[in-house]
Amino acid sequence: MTTNTDVIPGYVAGTWTIDPVHSDVSFFVRHLGVSKVRGSFATFEGTIVTAEDPLQSTVTAVIKTASVSTNNEARDTHVNSADFLDTEKFPEMTFTSTAVRAESAAVFQIDGDLTLHGVTKSVTLELELNGFGTGFDGSPVAGFSAATEISRSAFGVTGGPAGAAVSDKIRIALEIEAGQPAKD
Repeated sequence: MTTNTDVIPGYVAGTWTIDPVHSDVSFFVRHLGVSKVRGSFATFEGTIVTAEDPLQSTVTAVIKTASVSTNNEARDTHVNSADFLDTEKFPEMTFTSTAVRAESAAVFQIDGDLTLHGVTKSVTLELELNGFGTGFDGSPVAGFSAATEISRSAFGVTGGPAGAAVSDKIRIALEIEAGQPAKD
């Protein structure tokens, strides 16, 4: 499907900065095959460039791995260790888009390179364009939801002895609000 800004209501081309206060970077993984353990990252930043042609848009993001939280201090310490994220050696996870494909006027596939644990792999985010609006201060805002699934072992994240208790598949979910400076 080809797309243009005429079929995306309120589309605004420009450079957007991810607002970490109004955004969420989360994940979940199966534990023992019966439950889901959820977690999130508190520290991240990124830039979204919505191009005049939406299919030429780009995304870059950096997540500080040590900001992981699963709401359990002992588990967080283990996730930060060399068994999982090894945050001392690999303090950042990055994503850089390489292509955008449209499924509809509001749903896109964002192909990109994810670097985690020192390994870079191609991943595809399914992105829903939630819309464009105006913030309380009059500045432009945009909203996006995205999700993907990765194999932790493909990135060299073994889990050590506890790895057998945790699914290899990790679901990542992003709820992003991004803004531009207020116009004078």
